[in-house]
Amino acid sequence: MKNVQFTGQQVLFSRANELVRVTPCHKNAIRFEAFPDCRVFDENYTLLPQQADCSFEARDYCVFLTVGRVKLQLEQNGKITVYKDGAVILEEQPDLAFHDGYRRYRRKDGSWSAMLTFRANEGEHFYGLGHDACGRFDLKGCAFDLRHVNAKTAIPFVYSSLGYGFLWNNPAVGSVELAENRTRWSVGATRKIDFVVIAGNPQEVCEALADLTGHAPVMPHWATGFWQSRLRYETQEDLLAVARRYKEEKIPLAAIICDYFHWTEQGDYRFDPQYWPDVDAMTKELHDMGTKLIVSVWPTINGNSENDWPMRERNLLIRTTKGMNDVFSFYGPQSEIDVTNPETRAFVFSKLKENYLDHGVDGLWFDEAEPEIHPEHFDNLLFHIGRGDEVGLLYPYYYAQMAFDGFAQMGKEVPVTLIRAAYLGAQKFGALVWSGDIPSTFESLSQQVKAGLNMAMCGIPWWNTDIGGFWGGDTESEDFRELIVRWFQFGVFSPVMRLHGNRNRHGEKQRDVKEPTGDPNEIWSFGERNFRILKDLVLLRERLRPYIEAQMKTAAEKGWPVMRPMFFAYPEDETCYTLGAQYMFGDDILFAPIVEKGQIEKRVYLPHGKWVLTKDRNTYDAGWHTIRAQIDEFVAFVKEGAAVLSCLESKDEEESL
Repeated sequence: MKNVQFTGQQVLFSRANELVRVTPCHKNAIRFEAFPDCRVFDENYTLLPQQADCSFEARDYCVFLTVGRVKLQLEQNGKITVYKDGAVILEEQPDLAFHDGYRRYRRKDGSWSAMLTFRANEGEHFYGLGHDACGRFDLKGCAFDLRHVNAKTAIPFVYSSLGYGFLWNNPAVGSVELAENRTRWSVGATRKIDFVVIAGNPQEVCEALADLTGHAPVMPHWATGFWQSRLRYETQEDLLAVARRYKEEKIPLAAIICDYFHWTEQGDYRFDPQYWPDVDAMTKELHDMGTKLIVSVWPTINGNSENDWPMRERNLLIRTTKGMNDVFSFYGPQSEIDVTNPETRAFVFSKLKENYLDHGVDGLWFDEAEPEIHPEHFDNLLFHIGRGDEVGLLYPYYYAQMAFDGFAQMGKEVPVTLIRAAYLGAQKFGALVWSGDIPSTFESLSQQVKAGLNMAMCGIPWWNTDIGGFWGGDTESEDFRELIVRWFQFGVFSPVMRLHGNRNRHGEKQRDVKEPTGDPNEIWSFGERNFRILKDLVLLRERLRPYIEAQMKTAAEKGWPVMRPMFFAYPEDETCYTLGAQYMFGDDILFAPIVEKGQIEKRVYLPHGKWVLTKDRNTYDAGWHTIRAQIDEFVAFVKEGAAVLSCLESKDEEESL
């Protein structure tokens, strides 16, 4: 084969209008890069390539690079074919006749649009791509935008039922088609095509993905408990009154959240003293009750903020190529901080430390972390690290890094940063991703279960939803009261259990505040019967914390998610690749959430082995079973002999505390 060089552990291949580099990336993993500028653009983004043994083979028309179980074939005409254990798993599909036209580029304002197309494999299933409320578990047959927006986080990674992971190592805004006639990855502005293929079963691929993008830390003990939130506590006394009642009711409260517009101006990063007169006293009282305080932070800066001019003059804000730098509007035009700039991160965190953390605040909630911009013209944005359309998916990665680095400099424990978007590698910064401002409907609950299982395969094990959904919930509606219980049951068996939402307001605004609260959203806010049910569920979560913490330790060490698709544990069982309405919660618990209005029966599939139904301790064999569950019951099984079964039994309230 012509124009090929073997240099160390890499293959370099030159052809008309393209330079290609192929390297080992991890055991059983190969990285492919193609440069339309015909020179190497050495950028890993968030990838952490690993050394691995490899072998080369050259023939007249092609070369092979083999790394463990995966082999990549590169032909003289540029075509790629990837094999796992000798079987084809990826074969590039040409755009032109005579098997020509592999990979398509077009010059675009100093950058390139790029397109990569593979043949579709019969019977293949795909999982991953972050969370998207599309209602699909198996993503085969779907097309997705690769961009972050509210309620959608784009993680460009998929796991295939053929036993491999595909990492699209490109943070540009683009799209992916997992169609019946092709698989296509496209971006609008880039310097290269860059992807990694990892061969292995789900556990092996998740372990490699953690090595390649970073391992999550071990979640701190406090974060595994119950979190209380609402939109929003208007005053210090409102928030403390809620925490005090949880204490009086003997309900453990791990954290309470102070949502937005507690500040003076957007971008000031400080409590408004009119409504929050003594933050030190507030945090001390919360800590005495065993409760952490989390505060909401937005990336927006308005012209009245004390930080606007200093940041603007030092170019610490996102800039635009056209028009003013105001890219968001909420109570007036807003600019947004450029967290890809290390100087911005240092400046903003210094304000967070001075005004929040030094006064006892324990954690941060980074809302609008996509970043949210209107209109969504990423090609009009300029970040410190590059063009918005070329690096736009990286914004939440650096946002999470800001908290991680800042807490490390303070000598504090690893932060748990609640954040509304993420990117490959954000897990190593303690990013707890939540699924955004989703509606309060049963359809939404069903969508979130599937979305969480797809996020689980993307290397980010800390994930959660607003229990009850964020908007449209009427606390006086019987439909919503049924929904909140079923969602709470799902919350117990989620990596983090957090109640939040903007409930429909009944009555007039009580105070002269800029942004009033909705109706109460505490567990006693949905009727007396529900209060008893939800209290029992919080106490159940409390009993499960040792088990959850063990699973979090595994997540940190191995990269395994806590909320796992059934095929993760049973990759040889073909039925498990179809099960988006049930999942494994850690090693031993199988949970099947009820997600339909009025539903009191759930059809559940049990893989091989013996399974114990938690509500009555009856033992079931493998296969399909229909289980009844009234509103105060849920459907969960435990592997026969697993110690966690005792935690799922009802216990005396005092004994459980």
